[in-house]
Amino acid sequence: MITNFNKQPLLNYLKKRWIGLSGLMILLIAYGFCLPKPLFNNPVSTVLLDLNGELLGAKIAGDGQWRFPLVNALPEKYITAVVAFEDKRFFYHPGVDPIGMFRALKQNLKAGRYVSGGSTLTMQTIRLSRQKHKRTIFEKIIEIILATRLEIKYSKSDILRLYATNAPFGGNIVGLETATWRYFGKNLKDLSWAEACMLAVLPNNPGSIFPGKNRALLVAKRNKLLKSLFELKKIDKTTYELSIEENLPEAPTPLPRWSPQLLEMFARQISGNPEAKKIETTLDLNLQKKLTEIAQRHLEQFKINDIHNLAILIIDNEKNQVIGYLGNAPATGADFDEDVDIIQSSRSTGSLLKPLLYAKAMDRGLILPNSLLTDIPIQFGGYKPENFRLTFDGTLPANKALARSLNIPFVKLLENYGIQIFHNDLKKFGFTKLNPSPSYYGLTMVVGGIENSLWNVCKSYSGMARVLSNFRQRNGAYALNDFEDPSLEKGRVKKNEKLTKNAPVVKAGSIWQTFEAMQSLERPLESGEWEKFVSARKIAWKTGTSFGFRDAWAVGISPKYTVGVWVGNADGEGRPNLIGIYTAAPLMFEVFDQLDDSKWFEEPFDDEIKIPVCKISGYRASELCPADSVYVPSAGILSEMCSYHQKIYTDTQRRYRLNLDCETGNNMIANNWFVLNPIEEYYFKQKNSWYEPLPPFKEGCSPQIRGREFMNIIYPKDQAVVFVPRQLNGVRSNVIFQAAHQLRDASINWFIDDNFIASTSSVHKINISPANGNHLLTLVDNKGYRLVIRFEVKDAESAK
Repeated sequence: MITNFNKQPLLNYLKKRWIGLSGLMILLIAYGFCLPKPLFNNPVSTVLLDLNGELLGAKIAGDGQWRFPLVNALPEKYITAVVAFEDKRFFYHPGVDPIGMFRALKQNLKAGRYVSGGSTLTMQTIRLSRQKHKRTIFEKIIEIILATRLEIKYSKSDILRLYATNAPFGGNIVGLETATWRYFGKNLKDLSWAEACMLAVLPNNPGSIFPGKNRALLVAKRNKLLKSLFELKKIDKTTYELSIEENLPEAPTPLPRWSPQLLEMFARQISGNPEAKKIETTLDLNLQKKLTEIAQRHLEQFKINDIHNLAILIIDNEKNQVIGYLGNAPATGADFDEDVDIIQSSRSTGSLLKPLLYAKAMDRGLILPNSLLTDIPIQFGGYKPENFRLTFDGTLPANKALARSLNIPFVKLLENYGIQIFHNDLKKFGFTKLNPSPSYYGLTMVVGGIENSLWNVCKSYSGMARVLSNFRQRNGAYALNDFEDPSLEKGRVKKNEKLTKNAPVVKAGSIWQTFEAMQSLERPLESGEWEKFVSARKIAWKTGTSFGFRDAWAVGISPKYTVGVWVGNADGEGRPNLIGIYTAAPLMFEVFDQLDDSKWFEEPFDDEIKIPVCKISGYRASELCPADSVYVPSAGILSEMCSYHQKIYTDTQRRYRLNLDCETGNNMIANNWFVLNPIEEYYFKQKNSWYEPLPPFKEGCSPQIRGREFMNIIYPKDQAVVFVPRQLNGVRSNVIFQAAHQLRDASINWFIDDNFIASTSSVHKINISPANGNHLLTLVDNKGYRLVIRFEVKDAESAK
């Protein structure tokens, strides 16, 4: 047992050698920190991959080199080939191979010049990272030191990946993965033995030997390596014989460009972040190729009408992932803004928002699916909406108005629903870029006044599909994230669904009824009539056309997919017949033919209620209505009772209306009569032969209160002569006709010679220029009271 340790000899030893020990410590610290971090700091290409790792496109690096980011894994064929060619003892040495260096020294002395450096793959990796330094003996020593340090920090697999990613392969092609795509147009994992060997020998002298230069020498080096692999029993005789017969590629080929606009978008997003330059997307390359082929074929037809751009977006509703992204059809060129990403661009939405208003109006109990909506000439201040075909139905069911995409019924519905409310709803649906106030858009909001992107349009409909598809699985609950942006990047972590019983955006029952109306969409014929657009599968779909024929849209929804299509000119130039149903819709249906989805949504009965509904008006049935019990959205219980059916007393032949002032009860029969106001009736009866107008009152049975007591014509008076002056250029001026009504909320419909002219409210004035001659002026208020006068029109010169 040691009881007394003398420290003095040890202290004396350290004092004598402190300089040497300090130096050794400094050397060890320097060695530990000598490896640069990062080892490579070169700019890299932005690389876009599909969900299976296939190349969609790439953007050249900032220094003009095609240099892909660090490869994730190397194929075994290439590892076997490059180790056999460059560094046979790679997996056994510590970064430096003394045997290899001695052999190289012997070869150099024998040749009397530098013929071999004896560098290992590890040393070559260090040299690639220090390309700015000249090749000297001192530099060789530094490479040796750094190579041993590299072996300590990295595994052999990582060192091979660093070498393969940064090795030169001729011209401005850097890295194995880049070379594989440029020379062979394929993924690394698909390399043949001959291809792997060619790529293994190419960095040995890339400036002098590559597929476009000294091909015979490159073939000889490749085949020599193949023979070595055969002798080492790495490949069999058949593989060797077939491999040496493989031809070299003629020259580098362009990289794929299957979604260049998406590539540019990601390049902007990750600018300055070299570690995130390889993006694995959710796109499907095979589908992307089909979309490109379909788009180019349709665009060839569109070009006849000077239409040069189109875009297609496909969302997998179940996963909320984008599987198809064609930002602009690649068949036009820079002269026609091919690089513009239409999917993200704001364009006039046309009629695409009508289904959203339809669903939200049902959510509030404002309408039921078959509720009658007004379709008559109407004016809101200075805004006069018109239907596409410039025709009117008087009134028609809401689902038919949606199927035919009529403007006037939906403008009137928006007025009743509330512009501010709908503006807020659109934000919940996922519409961004709604910076102007609701008053800026006004009632045009639902017929194209709002500009937004194909991305947001498809996102909103995809969210609706997800709500409806998951309603039963969620036991009648709703997820808060159903209307989030779909994912474009593979592997994005899906957030846990936070469920709520209250629909954050729109209820399932309203969505179901909306999609049912949309899947029966109709198209106009040349005659102005309508017919169903028949599809091979059940799809909820909607088209849109912007003012001036600048944008044609189509969006289709099935349980699994949402497909959006835009057709037009990126510069906003309008073209005749650039109409959604004729250009975008056929393209959208052809895209759906590439997708496998034949199911339809399940009806969400838990969010519906069965109530009696008037067969004719579509509102909740009163005791006067012929009724059916039907399922409607749950808020339908709050909807209005039918006001269209009135109890009318007539004679037995239904020729005259009667009342007790002129007839006894025994001679009167009660009728539950479907009654429209005069202007609605005027147009409705032209398209509905079954409609039976109210019969006139029997003489002596007129109401005690007459219309003339409520309503008066200020100008012109009965039997008046109206003189119309002419302007200096000879054009006839207009004349102001004016009326007064005691009821402030009254509206008056104006007719001249039984032709509807205008409808007024509050201030009853119209500005017109009737033709010369005798005319009949008829005024009908919203209560049905009429005033009729006669007047004559003459030119002002005739009064002189």
